[in-house]
Amino acid sequence: MKDTQHLYEKTISSQTIYEGKVITLKVDEVLLPNGHTAKREIVTHQGAVAVMALTDEGKLVAVRQFRKPLEQVIVELPAGKLEPGEEPLACAKRELQEETGYQAKDYTLLSSFYTSPGFANEILHLYLATGLTKGESQPDEDEFVEVLELTLEEAHELHRLGEIRDAKTVAALFAWENRLLHGKK
Repeated sequence: MKDTQHLYEKTISSQTIYEGKVITLKVDEVLLPNGHTAKREIVTHQGAVAVMALTDEGKLVAVRQFRKPLEQVIVELPAGKLEPGEEPLACAKRELQEETGYQAKDYTLLSSFYTSPGFANEILHLYLATGLTKGESQPDEDEFVEVLELTLEEAHELHRLGEIRDAKTVAALFAWENRLLHGKK
């Protein structure tokens, strides 16, 4: 691996500004590689999972819900944050069942990626879930969702219309299309 030490920023001080249920906001003062200092606003997050659940008929299980930061309803993958000490696979199973009622026979980790590394440390684990069985959803008491089953074409149309705009779901659409191009359902 290439030596990257010359790119590192050393933390001089760190101040927690806000600590909530989902995020913590802190401001770090850092020493830059050129000797100057700068402030970095950082959101820390437990991490999260998203589930690309595909039915035996080749449809994507998605949810439609209101997102307050956007002030709009969007369509996205079932997803949620990791609880302290929770394994990503256990979280994926829990979130899929809670939000959609579906349970899956098989789970495959497709990718783990940082959602916005310029200001947050959130890592998201994207799972493929297959061999689905439909059941009753049990959303959190403050969660209101509508469950959808979408063909790839319908999902792309929702993306084109701006109803699918979050990174995890857009990434999943490309992963789904890539699987189909390579003969995988």
